[in-house]
Amino acid sequence: MPVEGGSSSGSASAARHPKQKRKAHSLSIRRTNSTEERPGGIQRGDMLDGQDSKLPLSLRSNLLDLFSQIEREFENLYIENLELRREIESLNERLTGDGQAVEGGDPTKGALKTKASHSTSQLSQKLKTTYKASTSKIVSSFKATTGSRALCQLLKEYVGHRDGIWDLSVTRTQPVVLGTASAVNSIKFHPTEQMALTASGDQTAHIWRYMVQLPAPQPPPDVSAPCDEDQDSSDREEGEVDGEGPCEVPTVRVATATLKSHQGVVIAADWLVGGRQVVTASWDRAANLYEVETSELVHTLTGHDQELTHCCTHPTQRLVVTSSRDTTFRLWDFRDPSIHSVNVFQGHTDTVTSAVFTVGDNVVSGSDDRTVKVWDLKNMRSPIATIRTDSAVNRISVSANQKIIALPHDNRQVRLFDMSGVRLARLPRSNRMGHRRMVCCTAWNEENQSCNLFTCGFDRQAIGWNINIPALLQEK
Repeated sequence: MPVEGGSSSGSASAARHPKQKRKAHSLSIRRTNSTEERPGGIQRGDMLDGQDSKLPLSLRSNLLDLFSQIEREFENLYIENLELRREIESLNERLTGDGQAVEGGDPTKGALKTKASHSTSQLSQKLKTTYKASTSKIVSSFKATTGSRALCQLLKEYVGHRDGIWDLSVTRTQPVVLGTASAVNSIKFHPTEQMALTASGDQTAHIWRYMVQLPAPQPPPDVSAPCDEDQDSSDREEGEVDGEGPCEVPTVRVATATLKSHQGVVIAADWLVGGRQVVTASWDRAANLYEVETSELVHTLTGHDQELTHCCTHPTQRLVVTSSRDTTFRLWDFRDPSIHSVNVFQGHTDTVTSAVFTVGDNVVSGSDDRTVKVWDLKNMRSPIATIRTDSAVNRISVSANQKIIALPHDNRQVRLFDMSGVRLARLPRSNRMGHRRMVCCTAWNEENQSCNLFTCGFDRQAIGWNINIPALLQEK
């Protein structure tokens, strides 16, 4: 498993010399428009050699070519804007001239004047509309978009892990609990009880029983009390609660059950419907089915050619889907106790990082080939929708009510799509908001009228977002 390295002394040095660090990573590129503008006898390679940069010569040359193409596009738009401006000025002059010529002329020509003014105003409006549309191509590239922030608002950042967060999960029942997995590979909550299932790199999975009690509501403060008896909240120590001393986080150290028999890293685990059995996925290319009460191995699901990456269970049926590095995912059917059928689905060209069920009859699969595919369980010969992205996709999730697909990417982005493949929104990200490293997983929590999305990544934090679903669908 990747481990974030770095010593404290290196961090302190970076903190003491922020300007020097930025200077070492800065890139200075000097370019010319054409070979005629360069000094005689000096070629591009000579100019690059004379500059102080750590980049390879070929990479710098490619950057210069890209900047040249961008500048040519801007030049073409600028020339087009100038021509449109000339046409608008010429049209305005014609309108002014026509008005002076008709003014004081034959009154019987009033109808002709009205018709001519109407046609010329239409032409003027068309030219102005075209001019605004062309200039917006440049302006929209630099204008800050606020739509995504109105649809997706950051609620809270959860910090405390010392390493990247691989997975997260949200309980389906009250009280709502968010679980994050850093030292382990995955975490899933029991459908009805306060139990959690984790998968680990030590070739085992564990079942944990926990107890969460919400604090009792405090009575409103007595505003009639004398002011000198009030305690200033700034005088309290950090983490101190009224009458309870420092706040301590409860720790569960002993697992209820340990599930063994894998010969490799257990990368994921999930509860079957009802919570009496669990399924685990491992790098030993197999998935195991266990009884929760006895911890006994019931079935070993084999057939994948390479390591498994994920497993997921259907929320209402005894169905399991496993994904693998062999570019396939498999559907295992346990609805009939006497027959355990399996279907293999091929549609990706790289590792299938996850495949998940929806509440209905769909499976959504994501891959390192930068695509997400939506499948129909009744006819899975070919996907009913394909989403193409610009970065590898990690562990996806689908909202239960509205079936909104949340895609976490390697490039730190999180995008939202509907089941037909239409992009709905992108979670806002900046230097002060969003993830700063790869986003590993997403999880939905829908209750009443609110819809929250949780994300986690290698930046050691989980983030809670409020998603305005009605506005999101209206924007669609």
